[in-house]
Amino acid sequence: MREELKSTMYNFDGQVAIVTGAGQGIGFEICRQLASCGASVILNDCDVKLAIKAAETINGSFGVCVAVPGDASDISFIHKLVQTAIERFGQLDITIANAGITLFGDFFTYQPQALQQVMNLNLAGSFFLTQAASIEMRKQGRGGSILLMSSVTGHQAHKDLAAYGMTKAALEMLARTLVVELSPFKISINAIAPGATKTERTIEDKSYESTWSQITPMGRPADVNDIAQAALFLVSQSARHITGQSLVVDGGWSAVSPSPY
Repeated sequence: MREELKSTMYNFDGQVAIVTGAGQGIGFEICRQLASCGASVILNDCDVKLAIKAAETINGSFGVCVAVPGDASDISFIHKLVQTAIERFGQLDITIANAGITLFGDFFTYQPQALQQVMNLNLAGSFFLTQAASIEMRKQGRGGSILLMSSVTGHQAHKDLAAYGMTKAALEMLARTLVVELSPFKISINAIAPGATKTERTIEDKSYESTWSQITPMGRPADVNDIAQAALFLVSQSARHITGQSLVVDGGWSAVSPSPY
C-alpha cells in the first residue's frame, strides 16, 4: 500500500513532519499520507489512546509515525513536541497546526470560558507551534513548510460560530503576515480552509451528508482525502513558491453560501 500511494503522490523521503490534532479525521489522513510518501511523522492528539492507536495503524501499514499525546494549546507541551521531532529524527521540515475545537453557541449568551477555550487552542496553540517550529527551521538553515488549518467559517458567516470563525479568519491573516518574517529563511506558510467534511465526528449527524450534498455545488461534502491532498500539495516542493495564501476546499460552497439550517 505504501509503495502504491507513493507512486501516485508526493515524495517526502527524508523529511520530518509534525501534525497536531491527528488522532482521527483530517489530521490522521494527513499523517497517513505523509508517512506513505516517505516522511517520518510526529502525530499529536490530546486523546492518549486515540493518538497511540492512530500511530500504530500508520506504523503497521504506511510508514514511520510516532505518537506524542498532549494538549496542543499548552506552550510547554508545544516545545516538547518540537523537541521530540529533533530528538527522534534530528530535524523538522513540515509543521501542520491542525488541532482545533468547535464550540457552537449563541452570540448573545456565549460565555467567556468557551471563548477562551476556542482562542487558546485554535489561535494561540497554532501561533506558538508556528513560532517554535520556525525557530527550529531557521536554526537548521534549510527552510521548511508550515500549514495552518482555517475554515470556510473564516470567510462566510455561519450561525452560532462567531468565536470559531473569528479564530479561523485570524489564522489566515497570521499566514499572510508571517511571510515577512519567514521568507528570508526559506520557510513557507499557508492555510487551508476546509468546508463541510465527512469525518468520524460529523457523520454522527445522520443528516450531515445529505444536507451538505444538497447545498454544495459539487454535489457532496469533502472527504478527508480531499483535504489531505490539498495539505500535501502545500507542504511539498511543488508549492515551494507559494506562501501567505489560503486555499478553500469546499466544493464551491463559499461561492454561493446557502445555510445548512
